[in-house]
Amino acid sequence: MAVSTPGTSPTPSPWWSPSVHADRRPFLLARGRMMAAIRARLAAEGFIEVETPALQVSPGNEAHLHAFATDLIGPDGARHTLYLRTSPEFAAKKLLAAGEEKIFEFARVFRNRERGMAHHPEFTLLEWYRAGAPYTQLMEDCAGLLACAAEAGGVSTFAWRGHMCDPFAAPERLTLEEAFARHAGMALAAVLPAPGERPDPAPFAEMATARGIRTAPDDTWADIFSRVLVEKIEPRLGMGRPTVLCDYPVSEAALARPKPEDPRFAERFEFYACGLELANAFGELTDADEQRRRFEEEMDEKERLYGERYPIDADFLAALAVMPPASGCALGFDRLAVLASGARRIEDVLWAPVG
Repeated sequence: MAVSTPGTSPTPSPWWSPSVHADRRPFLLARGRMMAAIRARLAAEGFIEVETPALQVSPGNEAHLHAFATDLIGPDGARHTLYLRTSPEFAAKKLLAAGEEKIFEFARVFRNRERGMAHHPEFTLLEWYRAGAPYTQLMEDCAGLLACAAEAGGVSTFAWRGHMCDPFAAPERLTLEEAFARHAGMALAAVLPAPGERPDPAPFAEMATARGIRTAPDDTWADIFSRVLVEKIEPRLGMGRPTVLCDYPVSEAALARPKPEDPRFAERFEFYACGLELANAFGELTDADEQRRRFEEEMDEKERLYGERYPIDADFLAALAVMPPASGCALGFDRLAVLASGARRIEDVLWAPVG
């Protein structure tokens, strides 16, 4: 419902309007059933639900993530900058270092510069971690959670922007090399830097341009990689059945460990349905010195692009040095709720969207 005055565009009714709420309420109730079902499933597998703070020393150190900052004012009036978390990852890994082995959290997280059909500045990530487990176990977890949400939502098929996906079907597993060849007609290995080498964007740009991908003279290797992924590959994933897109170049997996059999690639995968990314998972990097180097590299790039950088959480790096081998996954719970309830957009499954 919308209201308007003569000569003006209609103004959408607020989310708290009884008619708008009545339209959204079935999706919100389905969201609650999904959360309860997932909690029960994880508890049955021996996971402990944890709660970690939203305020952090560092919001995360990825170049293209944008955080909300605030001031912590002490009793003496001293000010310290803190950030709303973009993920509960740092605190969760500290809990792994403390001795927890299987944990999960429905975490409210915050990301600036993000709003749209599938994005919201405040949203819920379901993150879970398994100490001592291979990252391939998380692929099975994602498939199971997809089916669990579909059952709770009462749907047999996911639909999003004209695309369909069977949430009960076994996922296809596709490496980045295979995806580049199949969907972009590009040989990723031919432009992939060797371990320790600085990526050269020139041959990659030439290859991308030949495939109709727009490039710019100041593009980095990562810029071109991301553009090919977004334009040529992601829209074709999760069609008919879910897709596990795995084995990312190590330069595109800042928190993941290299694959032992081929250190050009990392133990990272993303999980897709209907062309929509639902989850991002890692075999977790536990080399604190290498993690610091990667963070500094990411912050150098952030400063180049956006003129700012975020601090590195030294306490996190200290915990990482004693953290056991583990794998972890972050799943966009609101996006999953959209697909498993038949909603149209992310705000349909948020009880009180940001105004």
